[in-house]
Amino acid sequence: MIRFPKKKNDISTETMINTIWVSTFMGMIFSLPPLGIFLGIYFGTGNLVIGAVLGFGVHFVTLAFASRISKFLTQIMS
Repeated sequence: MIRFPKKKNDISTETMINTIWVSTFMGMIFSLPPLGIFLGIYFGTGNLVIGAVLGFGVHFVTLAFASRISKFLTQIMS
């Protein structure tokens, strides 16, 4: 039989709020610039493929630096 460890219920309010803000900013950093690039290229040139490729490229490049971005935002918020 599998026994899971008990959940930790002693998370402070400050830690929870900090986690929510860092997660929100990370979501905006990972989604808004690629979306802007995609829409800018699509509406500027009318080329859907180039906009999608560059948008996905920027998205995955920012995901490659996710741990550094998270550490930086955590330092700023603390």
